[in-house]
Amino acid sequence: MTEIHRVGPEAAPTVLAIVRAAFAARPPVDPPADALGETAETLAQALTNGGLLASSDGHDVGALVLDPDERTLWLRRVGVLPEVREHGVATALVTAALAGAEGYDDVAVLAREELPGTGKFWREHGFVETGRHSPYLELRRPAPTSYDAPDAERMRALGATLAGVLRAGDVVVLSGELGAGKTTFTQGLGAGLGVRGDVTSPTFVIARVHPSLTDGPALVHVDAYRIGGVAELDDLDLDTSLDDAVTVVEWGEGLAEGLADDRLEVRIERALADRSAGGGGGLDPRRVTFSPVGHRWLGVPISTVTS
Repeated sequence: MTEIHRVGPEAAPTVLAIVRAAFAARPPVDPPADALGETAETLAQALTNGGLLASSDGHDVGALVLDPDERTLWLRRVGVLPEVREHGVATALVTAALAGAEGYDDVAVLAREELPGTGKFWREHGFVETGRHSPYLELRRPAPTSYDAPDAERMRALGATLAGVLRAGDVVVLSGELGAGKTTFTQGLGAGLGVRGDVTSPTFVIARVHPSLTDGPALVHVDAYRIGGVAELDDLDLDTSLDDAVTVVEWGEGLAEGLADDRLEVRIERALADRSAGGGGGLDPRRVTFSPVGHRWLGVPISTVTS
């Protein structure tokens, strides 16, 4: 099991050993990777802003340096020991970095043009190319944002406020355990969009269309248990085109990559206090995390979903 730890300048020698081993094992590039010129002193300076260290079975096997720049969190010197590649260590590092990026607008990284596998890795993790400065590709992903929802009213309010930034063609992927509040959230979203009909769980109908009562997009509410991807919705003879609607997919985790390249992943979890014995005092608080993916969401102010 991979464990991730936040580290500072004290970890510079360990991070240096990992970075040197990781970058030396990559195919040679011209000019050589800047990472190979790092020293314990330069890394200690870089780590004043923090870094992440990955360990497995008691051994340090991966690292990255966090480099905040105003509203962007850059990931630098992302490296994994050659012997543990393809073991999910890099994914664990990136996942932890994204989880710690709240408060930033986006997370960014540079990848070498000559190493297509590196660019492919970042794209598979939701990053999109936003620039090319030879020999580097610039890739970014919007940072996640989380909110507390202490009750159903707040959950509906979050959905209603989110509706203000949605447009036709958007896909919202909802995940969370049974009873987490996915349908409650969608009720608020439907109210914010101004659609017709009561929003209820679509479990028994696969998909339900709620036409707009204004000039806005319709709401297509989907149960992902029953479909294999958005393409299958075209076979359901819906009353509206998905390009003309906002599509909300419950139970979409694990299917998101096939649903749409541009999507908003919304995960609803019970608050940690609610998991403790006797916690909550009758309340059932939730934590709602918005994780935007794709070009569509770069620069979209998800962080304004606060009322």
